[in-house]
Amino acid sequence: MLLDKIPSGSYHHGGRLEIGPDGKLYATAGDASEANIAQDLQSLGGKILRLNLDGSIPNDNPFSDSYVYSYGHRNPQGLTWLSDGTLFASEHGNDANDEINRIVSGQNFGWPIIQGYEEQDGMISPLFTSGAESTWAPSGMDHYNGKLYVAALRGSAVLEFDFKTGEYREVITDLGRIRDVLIEDNYLYFISNNSDGRGNPQENDDKLYRISLVDLN
Repeated sequence: MLLDKIPSGSYHHGGRLEIGPDGKLYATAGDASEANIAQDLQSLGGKILRLNLDGSIPNDNPFSDSYVYSYGHRNPQGLTWLSDGTLFASEHGNDANDEINRIVSGQNFGWPIIQGYEEQDGMISPLFTSGAESTWAPSGMDHYNGKLYVAALRGSAVLEFDFKTGEYREVITDLGRIRDVLIEDNYLYFISNNSDGRGNPQENDDKLYRISLVDLN
């Protein structure tokens, strides 16, 4: 066991594990439906956590003797790093206002005080949001050629986010709930997740798909 006492409940668990380019283990932890703990630096809930592979706390974490790397998260999901080390995360909002965030060490991402494109001093607003009227339920994510590719559960799609234009589009649709994505050798791999009790599974669901990224452009 590397780390315990992460708050748990019926929903909002986060749960993504990724080893970053710095060799550290990053873990997303949801607020376990207790929104206020996301602002409590003494709690591991509603955070992105960073630890050494032996379970110890890295010396360069932003808060002394703490696994917390960033806070103010409702239910962070996917993680990915660009080649320059920039970290991005996807996050479920409260019914809507899902987010794509650029994660900065030690920063507060606002939940539950702000959400969507709301702003407040000392808090970071997302790069992209689904807005107050719609939801993506973003999950796993990866990047390619300056764009983010994000699995969308409620959105039933793979979404492509373009930093240059500030726009996004659906590049995969009609396959139901998409749980995770991986990009390798110019191919996009993604997994449908229609048999999790929230989708409408067809025969032989769920599946792993592969498509050339060239075909998406």
